[in-house]
Amino acid sequence: MYKFEVYKDKAGEFRFRFKAPNGESMFGSEGYKAKASALSAIESIKKNSPGAEVVDTTKAEA
Repeated sequence: MYKFEVYKDKAGEFRFRFKAPNGESMFGSEGYKAKASALSAIESIKKNSPGAEVVDTTKAEA
């Protein structure tokens, strides 16, 4: 099961990471001063990303 994991970093800021069913971290967030801000960012991702497009800005290699 995919999950968001909220934690405090060494600087005391709240961060989250998105984990795959095998436990591997897929991506992590920036640091937030307030836990509520980290939770709000998670909710925003869940709400706004289902149809997110992939934009490849790399140049095609020959």
